[in-house]
Amino acid sequence: QVQLVESGGGLVQAGGSLRLSCAASGRTFSSYFMGWFRQAPGKEREFVAAISWSVDRTYYADSVKGRFTISRDNAKNTVYLQMNSLKPEDTAVYYCAATVNARFLEAARYYGYWGQGTQVTVSS
Repeated sequence: QVQLVESGGGLVQAGGSLRLSCAASGRTFSSYFMGWFRQAPGKEREFVAAISWSVDRTYYADSVKGRFTISRDNAKNTVYLQMNSLKPEDTAVYYCAATVNARFLEAARYYGYWGQGTQVTVSS
């Protein structure tokens, strides 16, 4: 049974930082890409960042480039999202997800596994 469990969300002031974690279990993810998505109230789920388990390739949405960093620890089967210079518009539920489809990393519908989400709230 595949499980993706996010943690690290919380309330932070604008300009602050948070680090989200996603612990993966239940199968071998070496051929997968891991993605972070977010969904604010009344909005569609949007792509934030993605990383390959096996090669040093990372992908970011324009809105977070230069502020967020995605990384992984293969030994711990954990993916991280370091979020710096947070803005109120970053407020959302953040989800971790896994896909084998490298061509459509920004499309949520191609991800087969999802975590339960963690709330990030940035106050102004």
